[in-house]
Amino acid sequence: MEIAAVESYPIEIPLETPVSFSNRTIRYRDHAITRVRTESGLAGVGYSLGYEAADLIADAVESRLAEVVEGEDPRDTARLWAEMYEGNVQIGRTGLFLRAISSADIALWDLKAKAADQPLYKLLGGHSESVPSYASGGYYRDDKGHEGLREEMRRYLDEGHDAVKMKVGRRSVPEEVERVRAVREEIGPDRTLLLDANGVWDSAPAAIRACRAFEPFDPYFVEEPVMIDMVETMGQVNDAVDYPVATGELEGTRHRFATLYDAGAASILQPDATVCGGITEWLRIADYASAYDVPIAPHYNWNLHASLLGAIENGLWVEYFYRDMDVKVFDDVVASPLAPDDEGRIDLPDRPGHGVELDEDALEEFRA
Repeated sequence: MEIAAVESYPIEIPLETPVSFSNRTIRYRDHAITRVRTESGLAGVGYSLGYEAADLIADAVESRLAEVVEGEDPRDTARLWAEMYEGNVQIGRTGLFLRAISSADIALWDLKAKAADQPLYKLLGGHSESVPSYASGGYYRDDKGHEGLREEMRRYLDEGHDAVKMKVGRRSVPEEVERVRAVREEIGPDRTLLLDANGVWDSAPAAIRACRAFEPFDPYFVEEPVMIDMVETMGQVNDAVDYPVATGELEGTRHRFATLYDAGAASILQPDATVCGGITEWLRIADYASAYDVPIAPHYNWNLHASLLGAIENGLWVEYFYRDMDVKVFDDVVASPLAPDDEGRIDLPDRPGHGVELDEDALEEFRA
C-alpha cells in the first residue's frame, strides 16, 4: 500500500449569530480538511479547527508534509509521525504546524483502520462499545440572561445528560457567581457541573479569587483558569482550590502534557487529537496519563474522540455540543454525525476507519 496524493484545504461555516466566551467572540468556524489517498483509491480524512487560520494549516500540509508521506505506506503511522515532526522541528513544534501534522496523522489512521477492515476503536484495543458525554454550552450572547442560561441547561437534562459545562470569566466575579448559582439551581445538587474560563484570569490571585467564589456550587473541575503557558500559575490555582483544574485543549505533544502534570498544573488532561499531534500522539498522552491514573476528557471533536475514548481505560467524558446551539458547527459537513442517546452515552461507529465520513456537497458549499 502506497500513498499517492495528499490534499488539504480550508472550509468556513458561518454562525447564525455571534457567540462569545470569556475573552473572544466567534462569528464563524473554519477547519482544515486533509485527505490522503493511496494508489488503489482508498482514502483517509483528517481535520483540525482553524481558529481563523485554517488556510495556513492547509498550506502547511501541502507545502511541508505531503512530500514526507507521499510514496510511503500509510500504515507506518509511528515512523511517518516522527518524520513529519522531526523533519520540521525547527519551524513547527506547536501551534498551527502541529495542527497540520494532526490532520495528516488522523487521515493516516483512518486509512490504516480501513485497510484492516476494522473500526478504529477496535483496531486500538476496543475497551468500550459506548462512551459517556457531557453537554457543553453556557456561552455568552447579547440577548441571553439567566433565564436563557437556565433554559439551555434544562434542555441538556431533558436530553439525558447528568453532566453539563458552562463558560465563566467574561463578567465580574459577582456576576459570574450569579450565573453559576443559576445553573446549579437548575441542574440540582446531584448532577455534575463543569466550568470553563478559557484562560481569562491573568494571575494566580485573580484566578484563585474567582474559583473560590464558585466553590459553594460544587464544580467538578475548572478548565483553563489561566493561559495554558502559565504552567506555574496554573499549578498554584490547582493547589489552592478545592476542585481540580483541567487543561490541554490547546497543548501539543506528550512532552508538554507531562510538563503540565508533573508541575501540578492539572489533575484532568484534555488532549485534542486535532491539535496535539494526531491520533498517534493522543494515544501516547493517554498512556502516559494512565500510568498516574489521570483521567482523559478530550476537547471537542466528539465524532473522532468517541472512538479514541472507547479504546482507553482512563477515559472520563467526551465533550458534546448540540448543533442548534450554534456554537460548534462541524456536524454540518459530517455525513452521519454521532449523537448521545437518552442517557448521554455515544455509541461508537462500527464501520471501518475512524467513522467520520464527510459530506462532499457540504464541503464544497463551505470551501473557503
